[in-house]
Amino acid sequence: MITLILVILVISVLIFVHELGHFFSARRLGVRVEEFGFGFPPKVLSWTKKGVRYSLNLLPFGGFVKIFGEHGEGDDDKASFSSRPVWQRFVILSAGVLMNVLLAWLFFSFGSAVGVPQITDDKNDKIPVSVISVLPDSPAEKAGFRFGDKILELRGDETSLRPESEKDVRDFVDAYRGEEITLVVQKGDKVREIRATPRVNFPEGEGPLGIAMARIMVKRAPWYLAPVEGLMVLGRSVYATVYSLLLIVKELFVSGKTTAAVAGPIGIFLFAEDTRSLGLSFFLQFVGVLSVNLAILNFLPIPALDGGRALFLVLEKIRGKRIDPKIENFAHTIGFAFLVVIMVVVTYRDIVRIL
Repeated sequence: MITLILVILVISVLIFVHELGHFFSARRLGVRVEEFGFGFPPKVLSWTKKGVRYSLNLLPFGGFVKIFGEHGEGDDDKASFSSRPVWQRFVILSAGVLMNVLLAWLFFSFGSAVGVPQITDDKNDKIPVSVISVLPDSPAEKAGFRFGDKILELRGDETSLRPESEKDVRDFVDAYRGEEITLVVQKGDKVREIRATPRVNFPEGEGPLGIAMARIMVKRAPWYLAPVEGLMVLGRSVYATVYSLLLIVKELFVSGKTTAAVAGPIGIFLFAEDTRSLGLSFFLQFVGVLSVNLAILNFLPIPALDGGRALFLVLEKIRGKRIDPKIENFAHTIGFAFLVVIMVVVTYRDIVRIL
């Protein structure tokens, strides 16, 4: 229940901050904001201040901004979004993405001061081998392995081993292909025994268990260097997210399917549960990465997203005149329906994966 509340709170903050970007940029440029909503309808109460209606809504998921002229109306009104030059409309559309990037930087910076988990090659045998990735449909996933699990001991029929390196785990698992083994694993603050049977035959690059491992230590930055370290983490996170998206697109075009693990709300909840149990530093990194993902995904050139609306601005600049608002609104409606279908499919896959 605590994790569910945290996930709702985190997603609400990410969406709310995103909408704040649109709100402040529109107000700064003199575009009329008709309503700024806290949460989503049904409406609980509302009040008006300086020409803007502020509403408090029942569903606690972020908020929304209603900007006059965003659907093409009032193009002869100076206060309308649609009457403004392309660059101003682009600024308003991209402001939400920028706010999510800045928020991610804040989380990464604070996380750097608290301590950032990093892969290390330190020979200190007190640093356990941790699971950093679990492949779908692998023996490890079926056995219940999760990101962050620490492998403390491996047991076979007549042998046992306390691994000091990833190689120790690989060698032990290789020796017991096709036979059930017991792994003593630390999950958060609990130690459990997990039974799994390493595969004899497995896809190339996956390994008998289907896990990636590393030894992880927490590195803390001095408070005055935390913003710099946070900026570096932000850069790596943006690069990794963009690279993963391009890889997904490439795989879809080449083979019609992707091996990437795409998660919806349920997947985010499960990952939040894992990272929360690992401590504050992991959770802060998780929220920062989530903010980066929201920023980049929202700026993809798909109608209904900010990136799709920005794409129409680019086309308008190239053509020298605006595309018919009816055509643009229809495209955004189709895009929204497409996104709903994608969300349903991803959520269904999340449910199937955990059943």
